[in-house]
Amino acid sequence: MGLPFDPIDEAARQWGRRWDAVPAMHAVTSLMRVQQLVIGRLDAILKPHGLTFARYEALVLLVFSSRGSLPLGKMGERLQVHPTSVTSIVRRLESSGLVVRRAHPEDGRAVLAEITDAGRTLVEKATRDLVGADFGLGALGDRELRELSELLRPIRRAAGDF
Repeated sequence: MGLPFDPIDEAARQWGRRWDAVPAMHAVTSLMRVQQLVIGRLDAILKPHGLTFARYEALVLLVFSSRGSLPLGKMGERLQVHPTSVTSIVRRLESSGLVVRRAHPEDGRAVLAEITDAGRTLVEKATRDLVGADFGLGALGDRELRELSELLRPIRRAAGDF
């Protein structure tokens, strides 16, 4: 059961007695809490499939690629994660039989991750579950979801995402 008050509102009230930038503090604290809630919900949905959201994203990226494979470096760029994280993600997916690693046919230094048939099947099942759960954002309608995405876009752009 939830608290009888919004703890972020209370933190903002206390913050404002000491410091400035209450709207920014309230927004970032809200954003971070929602991120925790959504990741927790997504990971719970994906756990029966043996996936985390990070591994699911990697599989989807491979499904979206024209050949079903990508160099690990390109995966890191597109997923916006450190190369070490990509290696770890791909290693876990490989141990589950969802991807295979292959030498790049044109670049001897690069390694490709290639999705397997089992990986493609799992992506379809996991995606049905995520869509059925509105990706954990069922409290918002389509219009609100588009507004949220647009509100966050300038922050992403300023950070160099695109």
